[in-house]
Amino acid sequence: MFHGSIPALVTPFTESGDVDFAAFAAFVGWQVTSGSAALAPCGTTGESATLTIAEHNAVVSACVDAAAAAAKAANRQSVPVIAGCGSNDTAVALAHMRHAQAAGASAALVVCPYYNKPSQAGLYAHFHHLATHCDLPIVIYNIPGRSVVDMSVETMARLAELPTVVGVKDATGNLGRVSAQRAACGTAFAQLSGNDDMALGFNAMGGVGCISVTANVAPALCAEFQAATAAGDYAAALVLHDRLWPLHDALFTDASPGPTKYALGRIGRMKPLTRLPITPPGDAARARVDAALAHAGVS
Repeated sequence: MFHGSIPALVTPFTESGDVDFAAFAAFVGWQVTSGSAALAPCGTTGESATLTIAEHNAVVSACVDAAAAAAKAANRQSVPVIAGCGSNDTAVALAHMRHAQAAGASAALVVCPYYNKPSQAGLYAHFHHLATHCDLPIVIYNIPGRSVVDMSVETMARLAELPTVVGVKDATGNLGRVSAQRAACGTAFAQLSGNDDMALGFNAMGGVGCISVTANVAPALCAEFQAATAAGDYAAALVLHDRLWPLHDALFTDASPGPTKYALGRIGRMKPLTRLPITPPGDAARARVDAALAHAGVS
């Protein structure tokens, strides 16, 4: 269902701290014309943890509208929006899903509940409740480093039996999971990497794309990289991977999305403003981003 380069969109802010919807619409338009296959607003990179519920819902709606307008202007087919809908509160996650569906999103990206540390039974119950109370397709977001809970392959396989649980954003950092999940969940279950630096190996093992931080900054290159892997041209993909590698690394040299927003400021796409507790990246991180942009030829 979902494939290719899917930016985990940042959320631009104004100097006064509000969401900058004009900058966001322009940013979404650039992503569409640069070849991004889908868009994922209101995830970790979008600073969803510091958006109010009203802001969260408004960003999802703005993304759907801007993507549709940009696709029409570019004579492209509609660009799917995989809306961030996760919460450690099942009721809140369901409310996000219902809003996203009403706004026209194509799917919900739902993170494993953080902080609560549910058991595997709790994880299954959480996603089962969402899937049976809203028919918007669900992409599981498994990121143990942030949620402090890791969905097992067995639990994921049980959830994959539900008709609306269609894939996973896998940020476990374990490439072996791709093969294990492919065997357990089936080849139609869309496996999307959550780690740009592992996207080459991830796709070689059966993945079909990446929900990407780097695609915020280099959408055309990331789209070209994903197209090369989809065509089985791993020689071309390796060249692009080497070109993008320093950027993959540099964007995590300070708390995310600080370096990403700094990079977007450097190339004139938005003001590099974050919300506390995320602060601007330090001197060393900025120098790494500058060097990585030059290496990738992004300006």
